[in-house]
Amino acid sequence: MTSLIASSATVPLTAIVGPFCVIGENVVLGENVILGVGCVLGEGARVGAGSELGNYVSMGQGSEIGLRTRIGDHTTIYSQSILGEDGFIGSNSSIGRLPKASATSTIKAQADLPPLQMGNGFTIGCSAVLYAGTSYGHKTFIGDGAVVRERCSVGQNVVVGSGVVVENDTKIGEFTKIQTGSYITAYMEIEERVFIAPMVTTTNDNYMGRTEKRFQAIKGPTIQRGARIGGGSILLPGVKVAPETFVAAGALVSKDTTEKRVIKGFPAKDLREVPEEELL
Repeated sequence: MTSLIASSATVPLTAIVGPFCVIGENVVLGENVILGVGCVLGEGARVGAGSELGNYVSMGQGSEIGLRTRIGDHTTIYSQSILGEDGFIGSNSSIGRLPKASATSTIKAQADLPPLQMGNGFTIGCSAVLYAGTSYGHKTFIGDGAVVRERCSVGQNVVVGSGVVVENDTKIGEFTKIQTGSYITAYMEIEERVFIAPMVTTTNDNYMGRTEKRFQAIKGPTIQRGARIGGGSILLPGVKVAPETFVAAGALVSKDTTEKRVIKGFPAKDLREVPEEELL
């Protein structure tokens, strides 16, 4: 029932270490840290004061958890990942993992990605998978089962809902909300205060994997400030959704939109102005 603690680790008397934990060389625990059963902390990992790790949590080499942060059972924090203060992660999540591409993938895995960095006041649900090479602003919310890939930038107060997938090399501006089950393609830019309703699909390849031309033409949509995308809509590659555009539910957006206009239909057509009282 004992734990294995390296002689160079810093474990204050106020810390509570559960049975079967392994605490590596040069690990630093803050005051009043609680480790559940079977936690494994790699060399140089740091846990801020007042933080609590559930059962069988793993922290990779050099990873850091800020003050007063709670981590659920069976979650893995990968090497060098940096998590801010006052955060929460549910059980069974993978934070800061390196990508591994399939043998036939056109995007090869990058081994030298910078570590994941998460701001203060974050919430991450259960079974989320967040890759290395992405940075998150303060008060980010990531729902259960969401996936955010590498080389993305996520602004403060962004909501990424349950089951959302955000592919690589995508930027998301502050106070944007992406609702349950939406698919955010690679090489996409979403500006601040955008609203994306459930089950929206975005695309980036007009050739759908055929011919070499696609490598020069791959580009996701750009959704500009304050635009709203209705549930079940489809945005085709490279389209620009202008500021304050209102895309009605189920629309197919096949060309650039006009600022502050409602578009509707399959394919979408201009319908009318957005009411003044709805503008930011």
